[in-house]
Amino acid sequence: MDPLSAALKIAGSGLEAQSTRLRMVSENIANARSTGDTPGADPYRRKTVTFGEAVDRANGVTTVNVKKLGEDESKFITEYDPSNPAADEKGVVKLPNVNMLVEMADMREANRSYDANLQTIKQSRDLISATIDLLKSQ
Repeated sequence: MDPLSAALKIAGSGLEAQSTRLRMVSENIANARSTGDTPGADPYRRKTVTFGEAVDRANGVTTVNVKKLGEDESKFITEYDPSNPAADEKGVVKLPNVNMLVEMADMREANRSYDANLQTIKQSRDLISATIDLLKSQ
């Protein structure tokens, strides 16, 4: 596989991986205050993404992929709110283990990585077009 096509394949896999990461961050933010359905029930648990690498032997490139979608096993946040329908007999409500500061930082990092992969694809396409134009003029 030529280097420009390899760059396109690698950057494309990066776009897919970061898109999944952005989706998970969005889901976490959307559910940051989602409590359980019944008194004392567990609330929404933060989702995580683990990346891995995949070797494409046919094309001779190593790409990134989503290795695993998981859940953050850290403790839930508790809050005293006896008026909440999800409160237990002591008036304590379990809240999701979603930290908005962490999610915003994760979103920013994923967005920057997505943009970097997109720029790589644009540059590779421009180089391929320039090469074709050069070959046409000979």
